[in-house]
Amino acid sequence: MSNIARRALLSVLTAILIAVLCGSAASQQHITGTLADGATFVIDVPPVWNGTLLLYSHGYVVPGTPNPALDVGDPFTGGYLLASGYALAGSSYATTGWAIQQAIPDQIATLDAFQSAVGAPLKTIAWGHSLGGMITAGLVQEFPDRFNAALPMCGVLSGGVGTWNGSLDVAFIFNTLVAGGSLQVVDITNPDLNLFDAEGILAAAQITPEGQARVALAAALGDLPGWYDPTSPEPARTDYAAQLANQFLWLSQVDFPFIFALRAELEARAGGNPSSNTGVDYAKKLKHSVNYSEVLALYAAAGLSLDADLATLKNAPRITADPGAVTYLSDNVIYNGQLPFPVLTLHTTGDGLVPVENEWAYRSVVDDAHDRPMLRQTFVHRAGHCEFTPAETIVALQALDQRLTTGVWKDIEVPKLNNNAALLGSEFNVLEAGGALVPTPPAFLKFEPAEFLWIFDAFTQ
Repeated sequence: MSNIARRALLSVLTAILIAVLCGSAASQQHITGTLADGATFVIDVPPVWNGTLLLYSHGYVVPGTPNPALDVGDPFTGGYLLASGYALAGSSYATTGWAIQQAIPDQIATLDAFQSAVGAPLKTIAWGHSLGGMITAGLVQEFPDRFNAALPMCGVLSGGVGTWNGSLDVAFIFNTLVAGGSLQVVDITNPDLNLFDAEGILAAAQITPEGQARVALAAALGDLPGWYDPTSPEPARTDYAAQLANQFLWLSQVDFPFIFALRAELEARAGGNPSSNTGVDYAKKLKHSVNYSEVLALYAAAGLSLDADLATLKNAPRITADPGAVTYLSDNVIYNGQLPFPVLTLHTTGDGLVPVENEWAYRSVVDDAHDRPMLRQTFVHRAGHCEFTPAETIVALQALDQRLTTGVWKDIEVPKLNNNAALLGSEFNVLEAGGALVPTPPAFLKFEPAEFLWIFDAFTQ
């Protein structure tokens, strides 16, 4: 089962488990409903409510897979928060796919439904995973009067245009140097066939030194980490063979479905192609990639000329964006960095779907808006997209809530975060892997993300 399909299944299981959990207490409110646009919502209120509402935004849902309303990312975290007095709410969004346009108003409508059914919260905290982290930051920007704080987790915090420009670079390099121009990188007309062909070409490339070097170049220009399995140790920085093997897994299992198939869903929404590589200097970008040394080593091992391949990329016909599609993606959404209240972010260092460099992009735009005092960023040393333990999630949320209560940032130092997460016990220090719960110690670390290579925000567009 692919990571995307597994996450869709886990979302359904989470919804079921939360419903069971909430139904176990007679005085606990479990409220469901449907919004005007057809999206559903779910609300859970504990018997003794502390007055704080957590509005959860879920991540990307592949079209054609279940799309339930969710108000928390996993049942362990949900059970702990309800027992601690927090109310939970969240919607399904009216559509699947890149549903930013629908998600933000649906989430605001869910707040309205909560107020009608339960009452006005004393504090409202927006939080969410992945695309939901992006939505969370979008809610902060567009409806600051409805929230008091936000926790975007593993969020697409570089904004929509920069993110999809980055995926275009990976597709363009792979198609030009490996696939011989046989793939559709934009204006995709047959997503399933396009992905099938891309996966086959990738698998064939991975068994030759020349193919491996060029796959590594594409991965480097996407800032893909050389670490895939969250239950495994990170490969050594000079173990380039292991890094490439992990990047192959990211590409084949996670990224290629978005790059060569799901882009079509975005293009249909946007009314055209929103991505461009006009004027991109790949040689310059490569030198800023965290994987530059890997590329140099694998090209040398293959006996290939990196300069020649970079020249091929330089001379290849470039792709221009449709202006209307760029406008759509800018509206849904890029960031202005204005933070009227505290925002804490959480990201794994080995994320190959939403690279950790997204955090650099978000911090950069917040700096441009002169709101850095409102932002803190935390990092977990682990591979995987959104692979946080319930304990790590809980202590991050507690640190944010404490900032609201005290007016100062406390308990966000790495030793304190790890200690507080460990104190929650074995029940919450686990990861789901292969259908089982794996004991996993907290792994917060001090980390400085590298530069994001495709800045496109309210200051730089």
